[in-house]
Amino acid sequence: MFNLEGKVAFVTGGNGGIGLGMAKGFVKHGASVVLAARTKSKLDAAVVEITDLGAGVGDRVLAVQCDVTDRPSIQAALNATVEKFGGLDIVVNNAGTNKRADEPHLLSEEDWQDVIDTNLTSMHSVTSLAFPLFESRGGGKIINIGSMMSIFGSSYAPAYAASKGGVVQYTKSCAVAYSKYNVQVNAILPGWIVTEMTDDFGRLFPDRYDAVEGRTPAGRWGQPDDLAGTAVFLASDASQFVSGVSIPIDGGYSVQ
Repeated sequence: MFNLEGKVAFVTGGNGGIGLGMAKGFVKHGASVVLAARTKSKLDAAVVEITDLGAGVGDRVLAVQCDVTDRPSIQAALNATVEKFGGLDIVVNNAGTNKRADEPHLLSEEDWQDVIDTNLTSMHSVTSLAFPLFESRGGGKIINIGSMMSIFGSSYAPAYAASKGGVVQYTKSCAVAYSKYNVQVNAILPGWIVTEMTDDFGRLFPDRYDAVEGRTPAGRWGQPDDLAGTAVFLASDASQFVSGVSIPIDGGYSVQ
């Protein structure tokens, strides 16, 4: 039921953090994985990390440089996916960024647009360009990555919160539209996960960073691998009747 043998997954921002954690979960369950991201050095390191999972795994991973804010770059990455693996079954829209300011009116228009373009508009671009590949396969899975800020507001990250709120609504819209094509669309809302992005948050807001652990019922920050199980479920046949939902993976943070 959770077997991903023969499936091909395309993971944006797959060269580190949450994206890499999910990619490793896919590979462990038999899928081939395309890591699509901008930074080549991080892509190379991610490939090594996945290859180290076991013998023969290296044949099931492809790294492609891709700027998700540029449609020709996305198309080139999808073309490379088809050339290498013959098709596409799973898309994870994970690439994201954040720009912070003490209050919303202090965030520049340039920073606002960069966050919206990277976190939300790119999701539409990747989904739109990947959709014909799903049609040719007779179905597929789309997993969009939101955030706790899909649920809560943020005085210091207004563009990020707005973009991640949009992720949930975009997910619902696509779930309704694509059900007739046998494409299930769902979202994962990570809580406070240890990544480069949250390391930056810790440097800027140390008091808020330290308060997270005390607020989280699980008593700890999450790790990227904590999202792998949910991602595998949403990518597999086990979730054929699940679409349009947003699942918090947050150690209980959002329930209190």
